[in-house]
Amino acid sequence: MGILIRTELEEDYHRVEEITRIAFSYPGRIEQGGIGCPYEHWMVHELRKRDGILALSLVAELDNIVVGHIICSKAEVRTIDRVIPVLNFGPISVMPEYQRKGVGKALMNSMICKAKTLGFGAILFFGRPEYYPQFGFKEASLWGITDLNGQNYPAFMGMELIPGYLACANGGKYYESSIYDDDLNREKVKAFDDLYFA
Repeated sequence: MGILIRTELEEDYHRVEEITRIAFSYPGRIEQGGIGCPYEHWMVHELRKRDGILALSLVAELDNIVVGHIICSKAEVRTIDRVIPVLNFGPISVMPEYQRKGVGKALMNSMICKAKTLGFGAILFFGRPEYYPQFGFKEASLWGITDLNGQNYPAFMGMELIPGYLACANGGKYYESSIYDDDLNREKVKAFDDLYFA
């Protein structure tokens, strides 16, 4: 399968939001909690205007059709005496019929490679601990970093892109974009859906 990974273009925006909306519309989601099903497509739309890094907003193409997407955003680790810029990534989305065919892996590997090329020092994020270690991610506790509440758990992971970049992060807390605060976004998501997906 010839997967092409490239930087997202403005003409891809609606297609990417559509893919993200479909990819996160899985059965049983509302019962699992959260703000409902889905909202990640709105996050992608907003990240482009806020904390998103457009050079690290990548799409996966098959036969000239966009079938997947990943986006990175600005985040930071705050210690007592310093602020260390890092990357966060997500949402990552793949059309259901193309899942488990290597599209997500191609997006992840391309994002990591491009982030290194652009000179970013590290990635920290929350994700599935049974999946992401295959790309080189490790528990953030390895560097003594906690979430903003001072907690640590297997789903909080990181990767140094520059060796030793997180050496001075011990005792630091991780802060991602405010867009990830679900409780603040219900009405905005509904308004967005009414405008673009009604």
